[in-house]
Amino acid sequence: MESAVELPVDEERAALRVMTLNMAHGRKLARHQALLPRTVIEQNLEDVAAVIQREAVDIAALQEADGPSFWSGNFNHVARVGHLVDLDHHFRGAHLAIRARNSHLSYGTALLSRWPMNAAISHAFAPSPPTPKKGFVVATTFVPQFGCDVDVVSVHLDFLSWRQRKRQIHEMIDVVSERPNPLLVLGDMNCGWGNRNGSLRQLAGHLKLHTHRPTAKIATFPSRRPRRRIDWIFVSEELDILRYRSLPDRVSDHLGVVAEVALRDGVGRDQS
Repeated sequence: MESAVELPVDEERAALRVMTLNMAHGRKLARHQALLPRTVIEQNLEDVAAVIQREAVDIAALQEADGPSFWSGNFNHVARVGHLVDLDHHFRGAHLAIRARNSHLSYGTALLSRWPMNAAISHAFAPSPPTPKKGFVVATTFVPQFGCDVDVVSVHLDFLSWRQRKRQIHEMIDVVSERPNPLLVLGDMNCGWGNRNGSLRQLAGHLKLHTHRPTAKIATFPSRRPRRRIDWIFVSEELDILRYRSLPDRVSDHLGVVAEVALRDGVGRDQS
């Protein structure tokens, strides 16, 4: 298993540092978040924030990211992590939201960014019983070191059915393909690279994305003894991946993935 992969780096190229992490509703390695007191969940999120801060991330994509929910402390996890790190801008999509008198439930995917985000969309996939609803968020941010806008996606796909994942990917393609900027797609894909008809190959092919060594065993799940590579960072053809690695920190049942990304020469600089 490869846990960290270092690529040759041109130190003069301006790089964007991005990260993806499934936050597991703040439970870390516990059996279920509903079994934990709020104080433990708060400490778990502080540990998540410490990893993001240590990695000097510019943009973080989060999954299983809770808003105020009865089963995870009744507070906004994304806002809390954003407050603890120096990423002042955040956008969370509630792909499942239930409001009741004493038992709100809200979770989905989210983005934290060093810079303001606009044109933000939250998209919940069509229901896929028995799996709880999944979805993605996408937003545009101006990246100063690139001199242009970049579109960023945080996505969570179905974990039971490859047919549902393929349908969800085509839903995402329909929404994202019209956006004109260099694109990053990060998230918990719940699958590996697979065969030529696999979900991730379809995603990469339709949106002209690439990742680092897609067949390499950079396992991310389960974090106690990682065996499967199911958390991914993909970038569009305008971008190069300079570094790509999984992180050792067990702040969730998934390991985080961090990449350094650079704009290819002659693409989009000094956009006004």
